[in-house]
Amino acid sequence: MEIIEVRGDRFKVAVLESAVPVLVDFWAPWCGYCRRLSPVIDVVAKQLGEKVKVNIDDAPELKEEYGVKMIHSLILFRDGRPGPVSEAPKSKADVDAWLASQGI
Repeated sequence: MEIIEVRGDRFKVAVLESAVPVLVDFWAPWCGYCRRLSPVIDVVAKQLGEKVKVNIDDAPELKEEYGVKMIHSLILFRDGRPGPVSEAPKSKADVDAWLASQGI
């Protein structure tokens, strides 16, 4: 599993054109909560195969385009389409339940 940070054009290639589901992690380096939960998200992402991190400070247009209202937020993309947003999951169990609700 590769974890990459993207913005702009790389988002299209890494997420929208991906043949496998991609977990997109909207975060910010100043967000302590994001840093605390990041290892949990990494574990979950290993099960999926792809994880992309979007620093909202570097790519505010992506935050706006996908309706991210708070950080830490997650979106699972399949076939280039976003699923529901998970806002501020508190634990691995929360992330697992959110993924299960999407058939993962």
